[in-house]
Amino acid sequence: VLKNSKEAAEESILYSYKHGFSGFAAALTKSQAKLIADSPGVVWVARNRILTTQTTRSWDYLRVKPELPDGIASRGHSGAGSIVGVMDTGIWPESKSFVDDGMAEAPSRWKGICQEGQGFNTSHCNRKLIGARWYIKGYEAEFGKVDTSDGVEFLSPRDAGGHGTHTSSTATGLPVQGASFMGLAQGTSRGGAPSAWLAIYKVCWATGGCSSADILAGFDDAIADGVDVLSVSLGTSPPLASYVADPLAIGSFHAACRGITVVCSGGNSGPYSQTVINTAPWVVTVAASSVDRDFPVVITLGNGRTVVVCSRLVISEKKRGLELEFSEFFLLLFLVPNRSCESGSLNATLAKGKVILCFQSRSQRSATVALTMVEDVEAVGLVFARVPTKDVSSCYRVPCAQVDFTIGTSLLTYIGSNTKPVVKFSSTKTTIGSQTSPEIALFSSRGPSSLSPAILKPDIAAPGVNILASWSPFASSIDDPLDFKIESGTSMSCPHISGIVALIKSIHPTWSPAAIKSALITTGKQIQTNPSTFALLILMPTT
Repeated sequence: VLKNSKEAAEESILYSYKHGFSGFAAALTKSQAKLIADSPGVVWVARNRILTTQTTRSWDYLRVKPELPDGIASRGHSGAGSIVGVMDTGIWPESKSFVDDGMAEAPSRWKGICQEGQGFNTSHCNRKLIGARWYIKGYEAEFGKVDTSDGVEFLSPRDAGGHGTHTSSTATGLPVQGASFMGLAQGTSRGGAPSAWLAIYKVCWATGGCSSADILAGFDDAIADGVDVLSVSLGTSPPLASYVADPLAIGSFHAACRGITVVCSGGNSGPYSQTVINTAPWVVTVAASSVDRDFPVVITLGNGRTVVVCSRLVISEKKRGLELEFSEFFLLLFLVPNRSCESGSLNATLAKGKVILCFQSRSQRSATVALTMVEDVEAVGLVFARVPTKDVSSCYRVPCAQVDFTIGTSLLTYIGSNTKPVVKFSSTKTTIGSQTSPEIALFSSRGPSSLSPAILKPDIAAPGVNILASWSPFASSIDDPLDFKIESGTSMSCPHISGIVALIKSIHPTWSPAAIKSALITTGKQIQTNPSTFALLILMPTT
């Protein structure tokens, strides 16, 4: 047949899928793959693909609060009796969000395991975290053996990237008092279904993505293990593969056939149309929206003019947990010939010790590159003009503020009309009650589906902007490790819906994925902080 010996054939097999569907993943040449594809009885052969990973306030904002006697959280007993599987980068088991205080033992129907590996053993599972698995054969077949000697990854369910810990705690985390991100968004962090059991399927790696072969193996095991809900904050970027060539579509189809509701992120390629991903009709596809929490910063110029900029973060790594306030003015300079802070565009001699003004270019989706450039030339701050968005910047090492282009242009005018333009930032505050929320995030992918335009996608929106949740301290990019972090993306909105699905499943354990999805998208209510604004957002399904 395809290999010279039985041993060679067995050696080429990465996975044998046998629980939810029949198939295998193997290392083959193109000609060998074609021979198999042309064989009778073979439905589908596809190349291994690499996919990518796409809170104190948000649950209160959704009115999902256990203290409301007639609310879905109390009626659903905070998710008790449901098993939520999370397919992501793993978990940091020491997080307070995953302690097992008050949790019941795993049910007899649970068939999963606690798979050991680097920095992770069976003792890390408990009555909350009832199972954990990891998958790397497909990833290593694509990129070669993962070297963990540099300390950037764990060959185990342990989370080196933080993403999986964040999504898991958003869906099912227990209440943790005093949670904050460097003093911002302080309060009690909790997941939507804190009494639900949690199972982890690590299919993504901090060193570079998620293999489709590993993802299918995760689906196969999750089906056999007995999860009720699968939260999948993964996906590709447009253009989309057909459903028969999409590992998430295939795996989620077989999961849905066995009564498992699969919730997926809708993608971060907005605001352009037909960019939504994970559009299979049998999954719940989630868009990202804002909540009514802002992080305002006051910018003061040397002429006394002040500008209040909402939801832009100003933080110093040396003052974690404290709010940084400039007690003096710093020179504000515009040193960039092409207007944007890109590689090699800043004069280090002139920029050192100054605050730099930059403008977003067509290729820049965030301020990350600009922040790196400003840090490299030892500037003390950044003002970054960009398309308005509510998500905060990752300003860990260099204090920064993001402004819209109108304010950015006025600052440029101020620089040009003064011989010594100076600027001062205030500390960052946390405020509740924004009148512009909810609104769909700029980055959130839009419909219609490029594969099936007649099927409305995304299905629903949930908070995905500035979400505070548990984090892996191993993944902290600052000197003082973080236990909680603010993140934005449809990866963050997806577990909000996963948590609500767990609550519905606790109330109606016999409901099918289709019934649960119908309840979500037909009975979700609109939240309007300001009656003059309009945005769709899941509030509370009528159950």
